[in-house]
Amino acid sequence: MGNIYGFSHYTFFTEMSELAASSNSFDLSLGLPDFDIDNRLREYLKEAADLNNHNYELLAGNPLLVQNVIAFNTNRKHSVSLHENEVTIVPCATFALYTSLRCILHQGDEVIVIQPSYYTYGPSVFLNGGIPVYYDLNHDFSINWEKLQDCISEKTKAIIVNSPQNPTGKMWSRDDWNQLYTLIEDREIYLISEEIYDTYCFDGAEHYSSFLHPELRKRTFGIFSFGKMFHSTGWKVGYLLAPEDLTAKFRCHQQYISYGANAPCQYAIAKYLEVFDSSENQIMMQGKRDLFYELINNTPLKVEQKAEGAVFQIVNFRSVSQTMTDVEFSRWLTVEKRVSCLPLSAFYNSRRDSDYIRFSFAKNDELITDALEHLRKVL
Repeated sequence: MGNIYGFSHYTFFTEMSELAASSNSFDLSLGLPDFDIDNRLREYLKEAADLNNHNYELLAGNPLLVQNVIAFNTNRKHSVSLHENEVTIVPCATFALYTSLRCILHQGDEVIVIQPSYYTYGPSVFLNGGIPVYYDLNHDFSINWEKLQDCISEKTKAIIVNSPQNPTGKMWSRDDWNQLYTLIEDREIYLISEEIYDTYCFDGAEHYSSFLHPELRKRTFGIFSFGKMFHSTGWKVGYLLAPEDLTAKFRCHQQYISYGANAPCQYAIAKYLEVFDSSENQIMMQGKRDLFYELINNTPLKVEQKAEGAVFQIVNFRSVSQTMTDVEFSRWLTVEKRVSCLPLSAFYNSRRDSDYIRFSFAKNDELITDALEHLRKVL
């Protein structure tokens, strides 16, 4: 893998997908759904076009969409109460991450990044003048709170948390948020909480947002994605939750970077939220996770922990190879065995190997079945 400014190059992810295509492989590497959006959402987008809804929206976002985001969060099992000045519609989660950091960082400030993590976190810190400080989860991807505390210094300005997490599928509970607060309650440390897989929580678990913690919400930028919720990643619309003072800072920066998000899509999403049932999506995605788990057990690859949420499953490959690195194994599996995945080390800043690979199960059931039945025969 190449790097820019010392970071893993983003093209590695697309290279693996391109390698899958050139090898005629079953592609389970990226979290890009290969199934269609709800037809009602498509119809609302057509309606938006017919209504000539093609000009800039307000900086805060389409008013109907803001109101429906408030209603959606109020109606969660763990209800999140919000006001209009705490909701901002954004172009995408990566934009929200970058701009949130822009609001709080000064040159040399440190930001704790919990690894494994999505590849944009460290670069977003760096590009805003900050210094990423990496904390590695335990071998079982749990948190050692004492070690996390050791990462906090007088220069620490923020901590980035992702729940449900990509790539591990782990989820933060109320107790986890309480533990985190005890570490930072006496310090001016902000929380960047990426919760883009919030509607994909499995086995009866319910998403517990950092915004539910009465003290953490005062210092939280909460990031959410309609692209993940509705399998429409190309629409590039999400939303940010933040207290009023942080929302004001965020919008101040946003007006000079993107101003608003896609106006027709905002209208379509606003209308769709009025009929959207998140439990249907959750049931569908858990069914895909369960199908993946059932079929992977017929291969030598080992699932040590079922994904608790999100759309990815971590798998141990060491029963197949003791000598290959996870990057080598991923390329070998993609080219020689024709099933594509990603190495877990790609989600670390400096790690070059691990015992794990990551698959996405945000795919058609037919693709999941064909890919894993193929692995059963060839491994």
